[in-house]
Amino acid sequence: MAAPARTEERRVIGNVIRGSIGNLIEWYDWYAYTAFSVYFAATFFPKGDSTAALLDSAAVFAVGFLMRPLGGWLLGRFADRFGRRAALVLTVTMMASGSLVIAVNPGYATIGAAAPVILVIARLLQGLSVGGEYATSATYLSEVATPGKRGYYSSFQYVTLTAGQLLALGLQIVLQQLLTRDELTGWGWRIAFVVGAVSAVFVVYLRRTMDESPTFQAETSRHQSRGDLRVLVRYPRECLLVAGLTLGGTVAFYTYTTYLQQFMTNTSKIPVETVTVINFVALLIFVIVQPLFGGLSDRIGRRPLLVFFGVAGTLFSVPLLTLLSRTTNPYGAFAIMMAALLIISGYTSINAVVKAELFPTSIRALGVGLPYALVVSIFGGTAPMVALALKQAGREPVFYVCVAGCILVSLVVYLTMRETSKDSPLDAGERLGHPEMVSE
Repeated sequence: MAAPARTEERRVIGNVIRGSIGNLIEWYDWYAYTAFSVYFAATFFPKGDSTAALLDSAAVFAVGFLMRPLGGWLLGRFADRFGRRAALVLTVTMMASGSLVIAVNPGYATIGAAAPVILVIARLLQGLSVGGEYATSATYLSEVATPGKRGYYSSFQYVTLTAGQLLALGLQIVLQQLLTRDELTGWGWRIAFVVGAVSAVFVVYLRRTMDESPTFQAETSRHQSRGDLRVLVRYPRECLLVAGLTLGGTVAFYTYTTYLQQFMTNTSKIPVETVTVINFVALLIFVIVQPLFGGLSDRIGRRPLLVFFGVAGTLFSVPLLTLLSRTTNPYGAFAIMMAALLIISGYTSINAVVKAELFPTSIRALGVGLPYALVVSIFGGTAPMVALALKQAGREPVFYVCVAGCILVSLVVYLTMRETSKDSPLDAGERLGHPEMVSE
């Protein structure tokens, strides 16, 4: 490899690392809510049975998702108009603000109904942030990646997304060792949100030192309309593809990562401390395999991996969840969770680049973010709440069928879509862009 090529590859790696660390902290803040909800649910809601308290906290989790389409629109438009880097700095600032509000929220016993109201407001702000974070991060990583390695580099979007959840679980494990359950329930859970807010200061610095993507810089020099919703509506097929691509993947992802911790505790009756360890180890392996799947997609294409997820997810979701509901053995529960995570890796490892490959640079962040956020807010964010509501109604197996059904719908899309890595607008943007990253 020639010296200029090696230098360029190092710059790509540096930008991916800085963007990914910011993505990690952003998603840590988002997932800290779920990881610690089993401890703080009683703080913000009136006393009741454990399922009711978890259902209340899951409802607030779902409410946060309602802001994601707005975030995907506003911040996706911002990223297309003013740059990916500026948008990424803004999203992490908003997320950290929400974490700080949750950390200092007094609770129901102190301020009554105002406590859940403040919690909802904080989650709405975080939902707005994460709606823009996904769109901009997926776009940025796809645009700065080396051609021919876009699947590999863009897979770090879900590496750090899941690593954020791992960080939240890791902190939970540490606090479980240092504090009693009463201390964690009383005040220890607040530490997680303080950590997220403080970490954002470092992330803001990192993101301000990232290079802007060359394809965005090339687009600004062409003086085209950017981030315009009126332009996006000229791509109805691509928007529908993003929605169809996302449906099964988001339901499966939030079922097997976010909800499974509550499922193992509430349905399988496995102790919460054991469940935390199961989730941590399984998600750690999940993180490691993402670049492997992403790199594979650079060799064989994106579509075969999506079809693998669609077929396996449709066939095995009901059996896996049914078996897990009857499993009390921690090793058995881990094996079931790991099997599910390997299946959904066919989606998570490449979904960012697949969506980015559908749109031109001028509306890429908006095109990736808005339809994705709409589907996630309706189906992904509500998955834990629907599952808990069905459990409370004594119809929990119905949820298993819903998961498989959503994946089946996406499988139809995967089977009929084109291979996005061929004739990608990302490569067209690369040809228009300057050969080096732009640093201001």
